[in-house]
Amino acid sequence: MLELETDRLRISKFTLDDAPFILEITNSPGWLTYIGDRNIHSINDAGKYLKNDPLLSYQTFGFGLFKVSIKDSNHPIGICGFKKRAELEFPDLGFAFLPDFEGKGFAFESSNALLNWVDSNFDHQKILAITLNENHRSISLLQRLGFSQIIKYESNGEMLLKFELELS
Repeated sequence: MLELETDRLRISKFTLDDAPFILEITNSPGWLTYIGDRNIHSINDAGKYLKNDPLLSYQTFGFGLFKVSIKDSNHPIGICGFKKRAELEFPDLGFAFLPDFEGKGFAFESSNALLNWVDSNFDHQKILAITLNENHRSISLLQRLGFSQIIKYESNGEMLLKFELELS
C-alpha cells in the first residue's frame, strides 16, 4: 500500500472509510468552481465515487488520486494524484484541498512527492495536467513544479489549458 511522507504530510491510498471526507471536499467551493459538481451529495454517493475512481484506478493502473493528510494528526486535508483518461496519452496530475488548507504549500509539497514517486516507479515519459484558463493558482503551481503549457483547447464549452512535464 502506498504511503509517502513529507515534512508535513502523509499521502496514502483512499479506502471506503474516507467517504465522509470525499463528500466534504467534492462539495467545497474550490472543487465546485474548478473541477465541477460530480453529483456527490451523500455518503453513499461518495462511496460509489471512491469505488469507481480512486480504488478502481489503483487496481487498473497502480496509481490514482490519493488522500493527503496532516502527518501529525492524520487529518485529511486534500486529494492529490494521477488520473489516466482515455483521451490522454499520459496520466494527468490533479489536486484539490479543503479551503482552510489552500495557499499553504500543501499542493506543491504533495504534488512534488507524488511526481518523484511516479517517476521512480513507472515508465511514463511525461505527466500531463489540465486546468481551466481562469484557475491562476493551479497554473502557477504547475509552473513551479516544472510543467510547461503545451496547448489551449475547448472541451464541453470550457477553455482548458494542457500542461506537460517530462520525466527522467
